[in-house]
Amino acid sequence: QVQLVESGGGLVQAGTSLRLSCAASGRTFDMSAMGWFRQAPGKEREFVAGINWSGGMTYYADSVKGRFTISRDRAKNTVYLQMNSLTPGGTAVCYCAARNLPHYSDQEDAYGYWGQGTQVTVSS
Repeated sequence: QVQLVESGGGLVQAGTSLRLSCAASGRTFDMSAMGWFRQAPGKEREFVAGINWSGGMTYYADSVKGRFTISRDRAKNTVYLQMNSLTPGGTAVCYCAARNLPHYSDQEDAYGYWGQGTQVTVSS
């Protein structure tokens, strides 16, 4: 059974940082692109960041560019999202996703595997 399990969420103050992790099990994703999405209260889920199979190419939503960094450790089958300078608008459930192709996408339906999500709450 394929599983993506996110961790690292929590309650933080605006201006601080969090690092999310997404550990995959059940199969290896070393040839798969991975992505992070988030869903704020009352809003639709949106793309945050994507990384290609090798980790050599990354892509970010404009709203997080320069503050967030996506990375992966293929040996550990884990992808990370370093989030700096968090704002109250960053309060959301963050999801990890994987797809069966090597290049990232910013579209939800491009990903076939999803984690259960981890809550990030940013207080002002």
